Amino acid sequence: MLRTLLLLFLCLTLQGCGRPLADDAALLRPLIDPVKLATLGDRGANQRIQKITAILWDAKVDGQDPAKVAEKAVQLIGWGGTEKGRLTAAAMVRNVTILERVGGTTPEDLDDMRHGKTAKVRKGPYAAEVISVDHIVPRSVAPELDNVIANLELMPLSVNVKKNDKIGDRQVSIAKAFHAAGLLSNEGLRRVMAAKR
Repeated sequence: MLRTLLLLFLCLTLQGCGRPLADDAALLRPLIDPVKLATLGDRGANQRIQKITAILWDAKVDGQDPAKVAEKAVQLIGWGGTEKGRLTAAAMVRNVTILERVGGTTPEDLDDMRHGKTAKVRKGPYAAEVISVDHIVPRSVAPELDNVIANLELMPLSVNVKKNDKIGDRQVSIAKAFHAAGLLSNEGLRRVMAAKR
């Protein structure tokens, strides 16, 4: 009995007892594949952000570290050890944190997200709103970032609407990071810099 409890403890604290990390990373791979993302239409990756976040949330609940799952997923698309891979993995993990903060983790919300639909904000000042997908660097300014996973962030709908296509210090800083990582062209960076208010 003691041995069983010890094994259970080790399983829960070290690696999780459910799906292996590689399984969750494999689920993410087609959702973040840049070749597939490039074929999507306007806002085509928005549903993928919902699915990605649900997969990473499930991994977290299953005892895995979402950061390690995201890192493995970017390795699977050939971006392991690159700055664009790091930015992509960080964005995926940030969305899990946002989802948790706004409380969109009910079974109903997660089921919706697994199907590419929006969850609801369940706590805080935006409770009852839907959780939308925001383009950190607005697509109206840098359309080439429309379906770039690193540029997509969960946010309550009214906050997203209020932000609209504004370019501030955060957007400039992120655009520079995207440019340095090869995710944003020279022309795209120039447009972002020119649009700063």
